[in-house]
Amino acid sequence: MTKSKKPEFRPNEFVVYPAHGVGQIVSIEEQEVAGFKLELFVITFEKDKMTLRVPTHKATEIGMRPLSAPDVVSKALDTLKGKAKVKRAMWSRRAQEYEQKINSGDLMAIAEVVRDLHRQDDQREQSYSERQLYEAALERLTREVAAVSGVDAGAAAKKVDDVLLSRAA
Repeated sequence: MTKSKKPEFRPNEFVVYPAHGVGQIVSIEEQEVAGFKLELFVITFEKDKMTLRVPTHKATEIGMRPLSAPDVVSKALDTLKGKAKVKRAMWSRRAQEYEQKINSGDLMAIAEVVRDLHRQDDQREQSYSERQLYEAALERLTREVAAVSGVDAGAAAKKVDDVLLSRAA
């Protein structure tokens, strides 16, 4: 078994954890678990009022990554301007794919979900599960845009909203 190289994350740095979105590393601590000493990243997710402890040697393996670069955020926002690509598969299959994209932690994939599930006022009503997936993807996208741009969640939400509305015009 090869030991994965230790990621270069530091306390007070924002990171993206695939299953939960943007969090902030509060500290790096050592704990004893089942007789083994483990070095752990302590990550807080302010919005969810949650703290997560991730073994430092497993961080990259599970997909934890630094925030996207500003140019990646721009590309993601450009993705929102595109035309929605809705496959003709059954909803359960599509929902599964959307869920995987959201939990991948990949900003471009999350932007695709937001684009595909976004509804204009004149379009048909979304189902409950569609709305849940859309809101989860939008939340992840907005949090990362906010963290990268250095603005609050409200300003980031407005930025994303403006891009989605410009698509309609």
